[in-house]
Amino acid sequence: FMPCEQNLTQLIHEITQCRACPRLVAWREKVGEDKRRAFLDQTYWAKPVPGFGDPNAKILVVGLAPGAHGSNRTGRMFTGDASGEFLFAALHRAGFANQPQSQRIDDGLALNQMFITAVCRCVPPDNKPLPAEITNCLRFLRCERDLLPSIEGVVALGKIAFDVVKKEILDTKSEESLIPFAQGVFIDRTEKRPWILGSYHPSRQNTQTGRLTVEMFDSIWLRARGMITN
Repeated sequence: FMPCEQNLTQLIHEITQCRACPRLVAWREKVGEDKRRAFLDQTYWAKPVPGFGDPNAKILVVGLAPGAHGSNRTGRMFTGDASGEFLFAALHRAGFANQPQSQRIDDGLALNQMFITAVCRCVPPDNKPLPAEITNCLRFLRCERDLLPSIEGVVALGKIAFDVVKKEILDTKSEESLIPFAQGVFIDRTEKRPWILGSYHPSRQNTQTGRLTVEMFDSIWLRARGMITN
C-alpha cells in the first residue's frame, strides 16, 4: 500500500472524479436522472461521495455505500435519508455532532472527534457492491486513514464494513481476524493499530424491524466515547 501523497482536500477531489467501476458509474447517474418523486426539483450529486468530518478525528466511522436518494442526492455521507436520520440523532446525543439531523450538505452539520466514510463511494444496485468494486475503492479508505493521524478507533456499520476494516487493520494471521461480526463486537487496540467496534447498519430495514433499536445504537456511541482520550 502506497502512502498518501495528497492532503484531504486533494483526496476529496480525486474521489469525486473517480470512474473506475463502469457498473457503478452507470447506476449512480441513472438514479440521478430517474429521481424519486419527492426530489424532482433537486439536482442529484450522482458522483462518488467522499468522507467528511473532523480532520483531528479520533474515531473513524465506516459505512457500506451511499444511499440512492440520500448521499447520492446530497453529496455527503449519510445525509438526506432514513439511515442518516437515525445515525445523526444518535451522534448528537453522544456529543459527536452539533445537531441531530442532516438534510443537506450546507445545513451546518459539524462533527466533533469523528470522521464518517464508507467502503464504497458510489451507490450500488440493491445496496450490493461487487467484491471487485470494493477492492477498487479501498485505496480511498486507506488514504483517509493515512491522512487522519489522530484516529484511535473505528466503528464499522454492518458486516461488510466490519469485514473490510478487520482485513485492513488486523494481521490476517491473528486469531482476532477470525472474530465474526455481531452487534457490539469489539477488538481492542494495540500500540500499532486502533480498536474496532461493530454495529448493525442503521438502515431502515434494521431500525424499523427492531433489529437495531435506539438504545442498542446509543450504547455503541457511548462506548466509543468512553474509549477515546480527551
